[in-house]
Amino acid sequence: MEHVGPVGRRAPGTDWCVRWAAASDAPVRLFCLPHTGGGAALYRDWAERLAPSVDVVSIRLPGRESRFRQAPYRRLDELVEALVPAVEPLLDRPHAWFGHSMGALIGYELCRKLREVGLREPERLLVSGRRAPHLPSRQPRFHDAPDGDLVAHLKELNGTPAEVLESAAALSALLPMVRADFAVSETYRWRADRPLDCPVLVLGGRDDALADPGELAGWREHSTADCAVLMFDGGHFYLHEEAQEQVLAALTAELPTLGAALTGRQQ
Repeated sequence: MEHVGPVGRRAPGTDWCVRWAAASDAPVRLFCLPHTGGGAALYRDWAERLAPSVDVVSIRLPGRESRFRQAPYRRLDELVEALVPAVEPLLDRPHAWFGHSMGALIGYELCRKLREVGLREPERLLVSGRRAPHLPSRQPRFHDAPDGDLVAHLKELNGTPAEVLESAAALSALLPMVRADFAVSETYRWRADRPLDCPVLVLGGRDDALADPGELAGWREHSTADCAVLMFDGGHFYLHEEAQEQVLAALTAELPTLGAALTGRQQ
């Protein structure tokens, strides 16, 4: 089986997993999944900050960054089916999954799939900026909306650089991938199953219009263990803005062995 290659590069035969810092011997592995339109580079700073105590593995989905020529997935079940064998060699130690928005949904279904096929399950599921998976959306559909409506929505979310949204060339490359990502979330239909056995930590922005506190609290139905909800200042992309330090502190406190390891390094 193939493993992730050198720092910031992929091993031959796998495009999915990227390491931005040398921490392959860390006792805990943290897989990080992107939001709609996002790539593996979103978590480069996290990887560098948490190494060597935590091995951060960023998931790079098709249709972006070095995989921009590959067709992006439009259905969550197909995406998860392809992702499982890519990460299987990296499930050799305690691990957790973190995902923001679309990434939270992918992480949840990935954890259910690991249990279904008998692979090692995570110590934690960490979800951010996403209503509980059984709750219906309050938002209009955007994966098949006119370009103008889609761009306007991206501006409202404030997660895409203005120069990208104002460039016709950049939009022609971005919008097909963004549409596919929206389709992943918008065509998803939750299937009832027993809750996860691992604890779940739910994070959200106080001003996030896409996931209010009640919708975040709904994640409690999806774990037989503890489920805590933490709120931070900011909107949908609070975790990449002023709340980043608080988010990292919350994650290191939640994951086994991480808090003590980082406290020791800071002394």
